[in-house]
Amino acid sequence: MPHTRVLSLWFPRLGAERLVRLAPHLAGQPLAVARDTGQMQVLSSLSGAASRAGLTLGQPLRDAQAMCPELHVKLQNPVAEAGFLTTLRRWAGKFSPWVAEAPPDALTIDLTGCAHLFGGEAALLEQVVRDCRDLGLTACPGIADTLGAAWALARYAGRAPGHDRSGDAIDQEARATRSRAGKRKHWEKGGAAPPSATPLVDTSRIAEPGKTHTALGPLPIGALRLDAEVVHSLTRLGLRQVSDLAGQPRAALARRFGKGLVLRLDQAFGAAPEPISPALPEVSFAVRLTLPEPIGLETDVLAAIDRLLPPLCDKLRRAGQAVRALRLEAHRTDGTMGAVSVALARPADVPDRFKPLLAMKVPEIDAGFGIDMIRLEVLQAEPAHDRKTTGHLDAGQAVAQRLSQNTAIDDLIGRLGARIGMEQITRRHPASSHLPEKASQTLAAAWSEPAGAWPKPPSARPLSLWRPEPVTAPETPAPPSEFRWRNRRLSVTSAHGPERVAPEWWLDDPDWRTGVRDYWQVTTDAGDRLWLYFAHGRDMSPGWFCHGAFA
Repeated sequence: MPHTRVLSLWFPRLGAERLVRLAPHLAGQPLAVARDTGQMQVLSSLSGAASRAGLTLGQPLRDAQAMCPELHVKLQNPVAEAGFLTTLRRWAGKFSPWVAEAPPDALTIDLTGCAHLFGGEAALLEQVVRDCRDLGLTACPGIADTLGAAWALARYAGRAPGHDRSGDAIDQEARATRSRAGKRKHWEKGGAAPPSATPLVDTSRIAEPGKTHTALGPLPIGALRLDAEVVHSLTRLGLRQVSDLAGQPRAALARRFGKGLVLRLDQAFGAAPEPISPALPEVSFAVRLTLPEPIGLETDVLAAIDRLLPPLCDKLRRAGQAVRALRLEAHRTDGTMGAVSVALARPADVPDRFKPLLAMKVPEIDAGFGIDMIRLEVLQAEPAHDRKTTGHLDAGQAVAQRLSQNTAIDDLIGRLGARIGMEQITRRHPASSHLPEKASQTLAAAWSEPAGAWPKPPSARPLSLWRPEPVTAPETPAPPSEFRWRNRRLSVTSAHGPERVAPEWWLDDPDWRTGVRDYWQVTTDAGDRLWLYFAHGRDMSPGWFCHGAFA
């Protein structure tokens, strides 16, 4: 059986190079893609010219423009970048049928049994890099036996471990030594001499089968996909290479840095499984409308939605599907996009069901310099089968009545969900438990049906329930004539009961360790109607408790 071979293909400049493909005049010029974090805009992708100008990822946009005044800046379009990565995934299918996306800027390819079709792994990598270069993309590949090792080689192959220059590193050079070293040529400072010819693909990006430890040993510990805080702490301790960690006791590493560090080590070396899940077959329901002139009014956007909804619903009906979640995309003339999403309480394939929800979301879209394309895409679809009334006449009439009832409640849930979120709207349902505090359950209103008839309890239940609170009273099963509760001394005017409730013996509930309960409806001289019970005691001592209050 052949070794599992994994190719990790990283596109470090995906966002910027996607824009260069759309605007070729930006090639060779410093270009940056900015992401809005809420407080400021930071750089999320850079072209080669921008990197040579000294800009870095995550740098604030204002600092980048001060360093490079001729910088071209474009706002990030995450949806378009994800769509471009999906296109690259389909292109990568020429090398293997097992391709998965690794958002936001990488692909994972299972090459097991495929490399020999291209003349070996080195020849395959050369073709991959050559094809990416023809597409105007910068690609960094890595091949190894595991996904973690391939990920590390794609991003860190050929990179030396960094130093934590905090002032207490024992190998930190003196100032005079560094000043003299700056006058020497770079290959005389301990580095390798410049090669005479740069190969298309560095062979260090390929880990031979069974030699994962050797390939990962000299790489920085950041190649293990660790958090920045963990990498910083390990570097302070002098553990800068993967080989420094490989020989350390696992128990000590797990105690100090958590199990995540040990898991990443095991995944990189193949001790822990990390399967590759290929993308599912694409079943997309989407329609778009390209406009001859940019628009910016809400009425124009609503008119475009009116034209797009009927053909979208026709597509869904032909496929036997109904909409559960829908996204409206407004593509602007400057290449950016504004998008809003809506969800329905019950799947539907009728335009009138989700048109009001989209109308509520349209004001949230910023038209910018104008919108030149409107697109509707179904984010979540569910099967919608044709319903026919069959069987007994009365049963058929009941089914027909239920199906023909109005959808006002569902529409209300959809409108509220568009404002506060579907998960915030809940409804109460009866539960299969005889305990008072477990007699009901909370379900999401959008994914549950209204409750039918509630089971009738043996006696009335209070309007308010809380966790049992101790009551100071004689430890006898008979109702007390007076008791103390919440720093109040109350006298009993009437008591009705008892109703005996036994605990669920198959569960160990801390609130029921007092054993069997006898519930009483007690009316006090202050007008309070309380639900008291006497616990007969089991793991805990007997006594009186207050469990709720009637209206």
